[in-house]
Amino acid sequence: MVKELAIRTCGLTKQFDRHVAVNDVDLEIQAGEVYGLIGPNGAGKTTLMRMLATAEEPTTGEIYINGDRLLRDKTNPTLKRRLGYLPDDYPLYDDLTVWDYLDYFARLYRLREPRRTQRLHEVLELIQLGNKRHSQISTLSRGMKQRLCLARTIIHEPILLLLDEPVSGLDPIARMHFREMIKALQEAGMTILISSHVLSDLAELCTSVGIMELGFLVESASLKQLYQRLSRQQILLSTLGNLEPLLSELKNHCLVEEWEVMLDKQSVRVYFSGNQEDSALFLRSLIEANIPLSEFHCTQEDLETIFLKLGHKQAS
Repeated sequence: MVKELAIRTCGLTKQFDRHVAVNDVDLEIQAGEVYGLIGPNGAGKTTLMRMLATAEEPTTGEIYINGDRLLRDKTNPTLKRRLGYLPDDYPLYDDLTVWDYLDYFARLYRLREPRRTQRLHEVLELIQLGNKRHSQISTLSRGMKQRLCLARTIIHEPILLLLDEPVSGLDPIARMHFREMIKALQEAGMTILISSHVLSDLAELCTSVGIMELGFLVESASLKQLYQRLSRQQILLSTLGNLEPLLSELKNHCLVEEWEVMLDKQSVRVYFSGNQEDSALFLRSLIEANIPLSEFHCTQEDLETIFLKLGHKQAS
């Protein structure tokens, strides 16, 4: 059974005077996915999100949300009410309390009682700010404010959530809280498109990623496919003895592509072209060669390395 597409764009283009910010983008995101959008500043990520959120009119191209064409005029207001958009310059009203702020947006989305009060309690529990509901927004930390903005974005229970750099400037603990909330929203069935420069967060959260360069969508794939296709296997080796016998074994192994000696002079990072069975045989050969190994750890190149590698490929 083919999953329904939450987002589909056809030839989506946005031009500002002579500058093409988004160039002929065909994007497909399945329902229930967390899709990460990455790329350098100026790549077109924010403009793409603004068009999906109907905050920007496309120059050409079409947008479909859950199969329905998205129009900026008043012909499909119900569909637009099912979108949640958190821009990177989120609006806050410092003189309001947390409760009044959320209540204000709930009323804008025409939530009726008793559902409105019930919904406010639900989102305050999700963002872990129930004990701050009577506090003025001006007294909140940056992480709390960002969680409050997420609550405002989901108060009306959207089917699609668009998050533009939501963890920008947050400390590691605040980022961890935010990741937990995104996972909870995905488990509740929401489709989430999130852009970020913190690629380690995206690697932990996302099911698929898209990479933008100069307005083009140069890559779009599931995270699993991306790793399989573009991530080289790495093996971290440490020895208790002299490095020379280990390096000699590496030179003679047909599946060792290259290696680099680490700063401690006792460890080596090996780029290995074999599979898991080959790795096991490689480990056995080193033991049989009497190499006194203290570490043999298999891993893969991370999302950041893949992104940088793709960027160099585009530039060359």
